[in-house]
Amino acid sequence: MAQVYVALGANLADPISQLNNACEALLSLAHADSFSVSSYYRSVPMGDVEQPDYVNAVAGFQTMLAPIALLDALQSIENQQGRVRELRWGPRTLDLDLLLYDNQLIDTPRLTVPHYGMRERSFVLVPLADIAPELILPDNTPLSSLLNESLRAELVLAQAPTAE
Repeated sequence: MAQVYVALGANLADPISQLNNACEALLSLAHADSFSVSSYYRSVPMGDVEQPDYVNAVAGFQTMLAPIALLDALQSIENQQGRVRELRWGPRTLDLDLLLYDNQLIDTPRLTVPHYGMRERSFVLVPLADIAPELILPDNTPLSSLLNESLRAELVLAQAPTAE
């Protein structure tokens, strides 16, 4: 059984509903009573593409799925919710990123864990700290040491989660 953390993001087709639906789908991958999700936060999009603000969250759960099987399941959920991969950092109905898989370091052509950009992204660190404030990253860095008030100020609370 592996403890995993997944970042959720959406900025098209009613983003809050997209995250709620994604949480329902993620529940099917989770071991009984292990699922938790952060509050939802609004954030400014990355990159130079003109688009609406995002709604972001992080879910944590235990799963029996191996890393690549979990990645396949996450991509299937994205596709079921209308994800189209046209433009890097472009608008999307749903983005699910595997942030952490237990304490493993994974570096394959399809999957990098910990997620390569998580340390610099307020929309990942703040919601992750909501559900795992004592988390220690695989390189022994405490999550709390990566957080500061300016990171928290980049986000606006959008909604408390509905699926737990």
